[in-house]
Amino acid sequence: MLHMRILSPAAMTDDVIEILDRDTGVSGLAVVRGSSLKPRGDLVLADVAREAANDVIDKLRALGVHREGSIELDQVRTWMSRSGFDAELRTPGSSADAVVWAEVAQRSYEETELNWTYLSFMTMATMIAAIAIVLDSQILVIGAMVLGPEFGAIAALGVALVRRRFVLLGHAARTLLLGFAAAIVVTFLLVLVGRGLGWITLDDVTGPRPSTAFIYTPDKWSFIVAVIAAAAGVLALTSAKAAGLAGVFISVTTVPAAGNIALGVAFGVGDAIWGSTLQLALNLSGMALAGWATLALQQAVWSRVAVRRAKAMSRPYRML
Repeated sequence: MLHMRILSPAAMTDDVIEILDRDTGVSGLAVVRGSSLKPRGDLVLADVAREAANDVIDKLRALGVHREGSIELDQVRTWMSRSGFDAELRTPGSSADAVVWAEVAQRSYEETELNWTYLSFMTMATMIAAIAIVLDSQILVIGAMVLGPEFGAIAALGVALVRRRFVLLGHAARTLLLGFAAAIVVTFLLVLVGRGLGWITLDDVTGPRPSTAFIYTPDKWSFIVAVIAAAAGVLALTSAKAAGLAGVFISVTTVPAAGNIALGVAFGVGDAIWGSTLQLALNLSGMALAGWATLALQQAVWSRVAVRRAKAMSRPYRML
């Protein structure tokens, strides 16, 4: 169940109420007249079945409410309502599977913002990955994977392509490119400091590393794991049950590959540089492809659900 809060200009309120009142996915509706100062108008509150949210939002956007007022959505974690239960029964699909595209797009824009927080997490994750490689520590590699913030921007690439938001596509690509570049450069400089102090030696980079050798030795499994992990990650991001993201983060070797690139450049080890670069490219391409395919499939499925919902709304509902 979703709670919808609408600040509606007075001239639009009656149309907004009509849209919400006629929709069978809306189980609760309240209006506080004259309570909104910006814009001058009314506050409209509604409880909407998650499966019906896209249709309701599309109708409100067509009315232009979002341009002159605002539409806000909140997930209701706990609720007790017979009318809400009936609304979910009337609406085709499952609430756990429902993709609310406005929510996905909003999150994608937030995840692709290139800010100091993103750059800091990316840089620290890459630094930890480099240390993990020097120490041949799988535990530190996992820590670096979890700390890395890149998955949101990778998922946003798929959202941008499926929803045809090309501005978002540019933001996501820029954030990924500059984020990895900045993290590799800073880590490279710190590796040079460690080399000068004698803390990191050439043998640490070229010697046997059985626990972390997978970072710079990509193969078919690298791509397959990236595809599966990204598909799972997109499902977690778009579903009401957002679990399993930690498993996604520790399944792909994007950040560890970036750390090994920094080490390879600092010591001039070509095999480490090119092997890690290929690993990074395989993971990013596999994740981007899987994210796009998963979202495209979800959009196709929910388009059919919307058709079923339209047919269901055209006939009266009878309690069983």
